[in-house]
Amino acid sequence: MENILEIKELNKSYGDFALKDVSFALPKGYIMGFVGQNGSGKTTTIRSILNMAKIDSGKISVFGLDSVTDTIAIKERLGVVFDSLYLAENLNAKLIDRQLKPFYKNWSSEDFFRMVKEFGLPDNKRIGDFSKGMKMKFMIACALSHKPELMILDEPTSGLDPVARDELLDILSDYITDENCGVLFSTHITADVERIADYVTVLHNGKVWFTGEKDELSEKYAVLKGGNDDITDALRKKCIGFHAYRNGFEALIPTDDLAGIPSSLEYEKASIDEILVYIAKEDKNERHS
Repeated sequence: MENILEIKELNKSYGDFALKDVSFALPKGYIMGFVGQNGSGKTTTIRSILNMAKIDSGKISVFGLDSVTDTIAIKERLGVVFDSLYLAENLNAKLIDRQLKPFYKNWSSEDFFRMVKEFGLPDNKRIGDFSKGMKMKFMIACALSHKPELMILDEPTSGLDPVARDELLDILSDYITDENCGVLFSTHITADVERIADYVTVLHNGKVWFTGEKDELSEKYAVLKGGNDDITDALRKKCIGFHAYRNGFEALIPTDDLAGIPSSLEYEKASIDEILVYIAKEDKNERHS
């Protein structure tokens, strides 16, 4: 399976924060959800991929090209969408088309205006007057109009209402029907990852906590619940983010450690959201221990 994006042992320090040996790969033809709580390093990783941040060490390859030495060739083949508008708000779609066309050899005005129309956007209205959802769809139209092979989106669904989020996810799903393309999108809305991602990378405190197929992650962990008197010390040590309360406890546990648990305990498959919550709780437990 050919990778459209590969990151190997990426290190990048920013004052009191650092990415530490971040490694993951996105195969061609798939969507990867990039998740983690705020401050985990998602945006720093994306900025490193785009060569907007100078990395301390490691290697990033996009389309088999080096992210630093081949950055111009890579960006010609990338579509990038951030969570805020990066275009001049006083311009309309017709003026944006004229402004962006010289920068991309594969820019298609025909595709651009077709998408503007399909997305229900006016072509003669200032984009600064658009709603949040309209702005996001407009930026995606811009990103797709030069036929990118890889889409990178940083928190694209943040602040969108459910209808706009649904429309955005449909756009990405349609895009990935071309099996030569790929999508990396960071988000804190894990329901979006559950819906359309094939792969997931979980970043926590600047480190990769998990990377692999989404289904593998969902099968790997469970939420364990029961009475405080029903869990042994040995089993408790295997738990992640153990939380005791008045009527019992709950914790994340690897499914491999469920064999032989007392019948008085209950467990269910963990969602990505629950996994992130229990990882954060584990941090708090360690600080207070």
